[in-house]
Amino acid sequence: MSAALATFRGNMRTVRGALPNWVWGLILIALAILYPYITDNIDLPILGGHDDLLDASIQTLGYIIMALGLNIVVGMAGLLDLGYVAFYAIGAFVIGWLGSQHFPDINHGKGIHFLVQSESGISHQPIPGIHINFFLVIFIAAAFTAIWGAILGAPTLRLRGDYLAIVTLAFGEIVPRVFENSTSGFFGIGSIDFSNGRQGITPIDKINLPWTTDPFRYPLELKPAYWVALGMVFFTIFINRRLRDSRLGRAWIAVREDEVAAAAMGVNLVRTKLMAYAIGAAFGGFAGVFLGTYNNTVNVDQFEFGFSVFILCMVIIGGMGNLSGVIVGAIFLSLVNRDLLPELNTYPEKIGLNFDVTSINFGIFGFLLLVMMVLRPEGLIPSTRRKLELHEAELENEEIAGAMEPQLYEVRHE
Repeated sequence: MSAALATFRGNMRTVRGALPNWVWGLILIALAILYPYITDNIDLPILGGHDDLLDASIQTLGYIIMALGLNIVVGMAGLLDLGYVAFYAIGAFVIGWLGSQHFPDINHGKGIHFLVQSESGISHQPIPGIHINFFLVIFIAAAFTAIWGAILGAPTLRLRGDYLAIVTLAFGEIVPRVFENSTSGFFGIGSIDFSNGRQGITPIDKINLPWTTDPFRYPLELKPAYWVALGMVFFTIFINRRLRDSRLGRAWIAVREDEVAAAAMGVNLVRTKLMAYAIGAAFGGFAGVFLGTYNNTVNVDQFEFGFSVFILCMVIIGGMGNLSGVIVGAIFLSLVNRDLLPELNTYPEKIGLNFDVTSINFGIFGFLLLVMMVLRPEGLIPSTRRKLELHEAELENEEIAGAMEPQLYEVRHE
């Protein structure tokens, strides 16, 4: 088995080495852009029709953005965050506030509009509420959630391990409950309804390009929504790569490896940790705006603790610290959640059991984590540094065996 795996890896290296890395990158980008046209010819029963597949792919792109954001906190800086869903919630409610009719009385009922349609197409009456162009809201939400990420990070600077997990978990539970009860101001202060309670905010403005006031009309137009999400993913990957190779990225890695040694070498632990929480949170809000718009609703039922676990599983299973691994982990778990689990739900009925498999979704994700931690703790596609950390002894043995191989050959043939 190990020999076959080694042969496969060698063949893959040969294929990959046939072309420069930038050529492979261009090929992958081209395939990603053409993917909506490729799905037109895919009709597999387990994946549904091409519209269902494209819809699931759009959702997955949003998850990829959040997984890459959480990877900054967990994978690069080594800080556990079990409340990441809070930043998804904040970003989603930002688009709910700035891209809907939730505040109908603002500006005497005439609303506030910026780079969007200001009048209804039928009656030509002003559209009430606040309506700001989607491409501005994503950055407004990113900045707003970054502030809240720093606020979360502030009380955790001296915490590690279980204590850090408890604080972040509490934050992830507090934020949705605050939104759920903010029907008369935050914490009862004021009389403005910020969330519409458990009913949530709906409908949400569609995506519209800054140079036109005509919004996308999806879900009938899935392709434009896919390309917008893909562009946001490319932007997220670019920022993540630049951060990883920057001075700040090296400081994150130093803190992850040994916090005491990093402080001794002059790394500012306060600034480094707060930047990790803030930037990671910004991408959570970044994705939250898109998913809120795409789903056409913002509701507190979307922001349960299990979603934080879901995104964390993507990072761990894919490979903490490795951008490619996190992307693969997000795609894999999205596929499992959407297609494999519903398919498994049909088997109990076939053998006469009245059992809902989807009720133990998180148990199945936990089992996947357990299997990964035992068989491949570094993840599906680990970073080189993490692979060296977890398999240092094995690599040393391989080096020793390689050095002794000529001598063993001579002994065998004497």
